[in-house]
Amino acid sequence: MKQAVHFGAGNIGRGFIGELLVRSGYEVAFVDVNKELVDLINERRGYDIEIVGDEPQKIHVEHVRAINSAENPEELMQAIEQADIITTAIGPNILKFIAPNLAKGLARRLKRTQAPLNIIACENMVGGSSLLKSYVYEHLTPEERAMCDAWIGFPDAAVDRIVPLQKNEDPLLVKVEPYAEWDADVTQAKGEPPAIEGLTWVENLEAYIERKLFTVNTGHASIAYLAYRKGIKDIYTAMQDKSIVDMARQVWAETGSLLIKKFGFNPETHKQYIETTERRFRNPHLSDEVTRVARGPKRKLGAKDRLVSPASQLLAQGQKPSALATVIGAAFHFDYAGDKEAQEVQQGIQREGLHRAIHNYTDIPENSELFRMVENKTAGF
Repeated sequence: MKQAVHFGAGNIGRGFIGELLVRSGYEVAFVDVNKELVDLINERRGYDIEIVGDEPQKIHVEHVRAINSAENPEELMQAIEQADIITTAIGPNILKFIAPNLAKGLARRLKRTQAPLNIIACENMVGGSSLLKSYVYEHLTPEERAMCDAWIGFPDAAVDRIVPLQKNEDPLLVKVEPYAEWDADVTQAKGEPPAIEGLTWVENLEAYIERKLFTVNTGHASIAYLAYRKGIKDIYTAMQDKSIVDMARQVWAETGSLLIKKFGFNPETHKQYIETTERRFRNPHLSDEVTRVARGPKRKLGAKDRLVSPASQLLAQGQKPSALATVIGAAFHFDYAGDKEAQEVQQGIQREGLHRAIHNYTDIPENSELFRMVENKTAGF
């Protein structure tokens, strides 16, 4: 069988990327430092996935094993040497910690073979594989970097699947939604891009990244911030509130207009994408806590993130992002005590005033129309 190495044996790794790799004819070696999880995977050599929704389904995944990278680094080196593809689903902040072992394994591999290899970071971020590449290159010699440039690809990717918070009696069971999307940049691949069921190789990855970010992530955050203002605890309940859904639809109308004009998406196809996103949020089996979806407002209010970026781009197109400005205003009122960033934003408002805080956290120019819209919406909540 073809060999895959996947860093991260958690719910995303098992319930999304690992399952697609197995389905495509790979034996998957999950790499993790969770001894209990690694030992259980090696004992069973399989696990179950439950698709939750209108048509529940159970999938049994086999042809898997696991490597404890802390206890068995040599086994990991051998797996990297023999891999046909390497993927990750560990969280953006953990990528730098796997880089030393990955660099060591690649250096050994390149002495043995010049077979092309693609490494895809399947993280909820823009440019994950490129970031991982920069971390890996810090641990390589100039000669090794040159060889990697020739034979090792780091295609950036966009991934989308809701895996809700869960605690199952079976530690290996994963519950996931039916929908899944995985796109990767074919222009960054080395050799023949591997054919993986569920993975679409695209030439313009930015379009797919922004489509997902400005539809799924923007919509999710919008619903959460509006729901928090109303004291609603979970996303499913928020989706029963007509005023919240109406505002989310207005947000989607604005971001949809931006995406269609910017990337040439078919309007009817994009309308269906929005409708699918709304249905996903209405799935009672996937309902998440509002405070978890809304967490990290400092990051989510950033100039290049899901709220301010589409609003700024719409204004540049000559359109008024009124709904997005409303949601940005709601985000500035997210004061959940259990969220460090939320408390930081609130302290900034108290310390320097709302006007200065909006500028500090969004980088929106103070003399812009968008700034005035956001300030008015924030003060109006």
